[in-house]
Amino acid sequence: MATPDDARADAPAPEDASRRTKMTVLQATFIGVGSMVGAGIFALLGAAGAVAGSAVWLSFLIAGVIAALQGYSFAKLGAAFPSGGGILTFLSRGFGEGHIAGIGSWLFFVAGSIVVAMIASSFGGYASSVVAGGDAFWAKFLAVALIIVMSGLNTIGSRAVARVQSVIVVIVLVILVVFAVVTIANLDPALLAPAGYPGAREIVSSVALTFFAFLGFGVITFTAKDLARPSRELPIAIYLALAVATTVYVAVSLGVFGTLTADEVVGYGTTALAEAAKPTLGDAGYVLMVITALFSTTGAVNAGLYPSIGMTRHLAAVGQFPPIFARSAGPFPVGLIVMATLATVLVLGFDLNRIASIGSAVALLVFSAVSIAHLRLFRQTGANVLVLVVGLIATLGTFVVFCTTTLVAEPATAFALLAIVALSVAIDFLWKAAARRRPVAH
Repeated sequence: MATPDDARADAPAPEDASRRTKMTVLQATFIGVGSMVGAGIFALLGAAGAVAGSAVWLSFLIAGVIAALQGYSFAKLGAAFPSGGGILTFLSRGFGEGHIAGIGSWLFFVAGSIVVAMIASSFGGYASSVVAGGDAFWAKFLAVALIIVMSGLNTIGSRAVARVQSVIVVIVLVILVVFAVVTIANLDPALLAPAGYPGAREIVSSVALTFFAFLGFGVITFTAKDLARPSRELPIAIYLALAVATTVYVAVSLGVFGTLTADEVVGYGTTALAEAAKPTLGDAGYVLMVITALFSTTGAVNAGLYPSIGMTRHLAAVGQFPPIFARSAGPFPVGLIVMATLATVLVLGFDLNRIASIGSAVALLVFSAVSIAHLRLFRQTGANVLVLVVGLIATLGTFVVFCTTTLVAEPATAFALLAIVALSVAIDFLWKAAARRRPVAH
């Protein structure tokens, strides 16, 4: 049965609160689309092509279906329990404020940092190709510079983040639609022939990687605190963002792999999409796509950093994170500083593919935990149990296949994943033990 607090959370915002709304439903959608598209198209095509070959479009489609199942769960939970804590609120609702919610919160925080690092690395690759001939040092320098600049923007407030994001996403989507239409109209069907696809096991394995491209929709759950009527507007934003992102991913991957061979896409890496524009649009197309990539990855880093402030303050308020995460160092909230710092370390210490692999695995674990939490709450949310179970099976199944294929072939990545999980467990237990030993103020 819903509590009085639940009822108040689901109620329409009062008139004065509505006037103070910081974000519209379309802006919340753009936060999610911007985060997803930057990670999916410009950062992952080469990495996904190395596993799935020319069947990447199918990998994106399957990942989109899994994301839609999770999106249904998130939308139902967000409508019932809108909060600045986003999906981490859902964990605590389902499991209480214990170790499961705490470990999941630390894992999600790390996953968010990985997303930011992945996209910033992609930005650095494109930017360095323009100003430094693709020099590796400048690629990392520019990636870190972007993280710093977007952290500064996030200190201004969610209204500024939303406005900047809206402009960036509109520009990026218009150009990507033009690119998809032109390349699909001129593609070579032989390059996309099913006879050239790898086995089903490889395609399913690549889904764990392409699912990384959809992680941004989870960011939308953190916009609830900035929406006038989150119980109505949050589900709309989630569904709309997933529909837009899936359509763009499939269309653009068809255009790219219908223009270049899988080996060429893998060889070009982060600049594959720009290279695919050359045969049809010439050098001007290459330049246009590089500019689009810079816009897209900038917006994605902006959106990726957005939840760090509200999320960590919420977690500090409920005791899952230390109280310092509710504070600020000058204009910079501590949660934002920590996420930006961790993302910087990842940019400097890992290559692009390993960052994506770790992020995918962590996110699949967290999303699976949220699905289990939802099964404990379905009577309050009104969700269809069958859809929740199918979503959980699909998410866990993808994680298992990923572990038995990608992680087996990449022992360093497997070790890093185990280290992240172990560190999250250790931090949660140590923090809660220390909190219990603190004297209670009278």
